[in-house]
Amino acid sequence: MTAVGATKPAKSEFNPYYERYIALVPDGDVISTLATQIGETLDLLRGLPLSISSYRYAPGKWSVNELVGHVIDTERIFAGRALRFARNDPAPLPSMEQDDYVRNSTFNSYPLSELASELEVVRQSTIFLFKHMDEPAWTRRGVANNNEVSVRALAYIIAGHELHHREILRSRYL
Repeated sequence: MTAVGATKPAKSEFNPYYERYIALVPDGDVISTLATQIGETLDLLRGLPLSISSYRYAPGKWSVNELVGHVIDTERIFAGRALRFARNDPAPLPSMEQDDYVRNSTFNSYPLSELASELEVVRQSTIFLFKHMDEPAWTRRGVANNNEVSVRALAYIIAGHELHHREILRSRYL
């Protein structure tokens, strides 16, 4: 049975910018979606040749490794936000400057296969976080990057962000 909280958030629960991610996620139980869609992403990553890890489709764009690392970092940060808001932490949270995170990472120094494994473990952790939430936690809200967001919106943003970057990988890198 799907928890009511695990269903698609109302537009009032997130900044309009994130609609581009949330719209990619099918209706229904987001926990199931998080658990199933990661398999396709991991299959794609694990099927790529080693030589592609440093490929950039244009100057100044991220490498494949950096794109995957960005997905990992973003999921960790958004899951952390969800944890804090689910636990009713009232402290506003800062923004995340994605380019700074990538620039200060070491994603290009290890194999793409290791990044795929790291993404898999991060996703498992995210699923356990959401799986063990009670109904009230799903609709709690907090402020991140000066915008109010609900816990369930964060779950959908995580799922949609992965789908967005999987499509970028397919359309611009392969």
